[in-house]
Amino acid sequence: MTGKIDIREQAKRAKEASTALAQATSAEKNTVLDSIANALGEHHDEILHANAQDVTEAKKAGLESFFIERLSLTTARIDSIVQDTRNIIALPDPVGEVFDERTLQNGLQISRRRVPLGLIACIYESRPNVTVDVATLCLKSGNASFLRGGKEAIRSNRAFGNAIHAGIASAETSISPEVVQLITEPDRAHVDQILKMHDLIDLVVPRGGADLIAHVTDTATMAVVAGGIGVVHVYVDATADLEVALEVVDNSKTRRYSICNALDTLLVHQSVATDFCQRLADRWKDRVTVLASEDAYELFQSINEFPGLSIEKAVAEDWDTEHLAMCAGVRIVTDLDAAIEHIAKHGSGHSESILTTSNSSAERFLNEVDAAAVYVNASTQFTDGGQFGLGAELGISTQKIHARGPVGLRELTSYKWVVYGDGQVRPI
Repeated sequence: MTGKIDIREQAKRAKEASTALAQATSAEKNTVLDSIANALGEHHDEILHANAQDVTEAKKAGLESFFIERLSLTTARIDSIVQDTRNIIALPDPVGEVFDERTLQNGLQISRRRVPLGLIACIYESRPNVTVDVATLCLKSGNASFLRGGKEAIRSNRAFGNAIHAGIASAETSISPEVVQLITEPDRAHVDQILKMHDLIDLVVPRGGADLIAHVTDTATMAVVAGGIGVVHVYVDATADLEVALEVVDNSKTRRYSICNALDTLLVHQSVATDFCQRLADRWKDRVTVLASEDAYELFQSINEFPGLSIEKAVAEDWDTEHLAMCAGVRIVTDLDAAIEHIAKHGSGHSESILTTSNSSAERFLNEVDAAAVYVNASTQFTDGGQFGLGAELGISTQKIHARGPVGLRELTSYKWVVYGDGQVRPI
């Protein structure tokens, strides 16, 4: 669609379509998801071509490397998106689930039944895969979706949207393509317009940088699930298996540096700092820039075997920065207490990991570190809806409401109280 668009009219169509979608059977929804997966494969070349144009324009605009990396699609990434869509088919449908059943003394039979939220809006930036993730998760959970991606990915999002609509239409079920609405013009004024439509939109999810998330949180007139900003720590304890620790630390930083669950600050117990930092210097030379605390800087400088390692002295704001680049803060700490204290001061409540062979240290870390995901002896890069068995994710919430961490199908439902009686009346 080109030219001026009426996004309120789009939202109305999505809201109306959500009513029928809420009543669709699991079989119907799975049929549509299978058809969408097939259509994504059939539109593979169109999607890659559109994405190549977006990437070219982003590079011309001088956007940062992490932004380009998030924006870029490959055949392997599209195949992964298709597989994630099929994985959602295999997941239990939360809609209609009955729980907390009980019978009161007066004979009333009470339970709670899961229901969709209605219309979910997502405002997001450079990741075009979000278009598919949100549309398919919303569809399986009985919700319509209202999608506003960033201008940098507009061609990619349109190509994904075309495939999704083609898939829904070809499934020939009662589910209308109107349940997925993509805003195809990147006018920033649309964002504030969306955030005022509380009469139509039941939930809004911002996915992007701190500025976007803050604006949505401060401006929205409907419920918001926000998060995704990750200042992520890994702590190497005194008892850590250093070979295991090296692999986990390296994976947490370098597998994909541009994602919110990538390591930002490494904390190392002073008793193993010399041995571990020597191993790390060998692994990270010519790859990762180390932003080191004063004592860590002196230690790395003394390691002469690896002149290819890039080392800089950390400044105060480095400890509060989500780097999204091949750099990481490194700080030597005296003990577990100091590590937990640092995370409490500088963490964002996203993902934190301890590397240790001590059960007591592990339990203290799990109990005392306040984050959506806490790990023992594992990479923080697993904080992901697909990796957690959710099929995909609407986003990663760092809030403390019902949705925390990767937001999947169940978090996209509410519930209604269902009460069966046989003539009971409440006494005066």
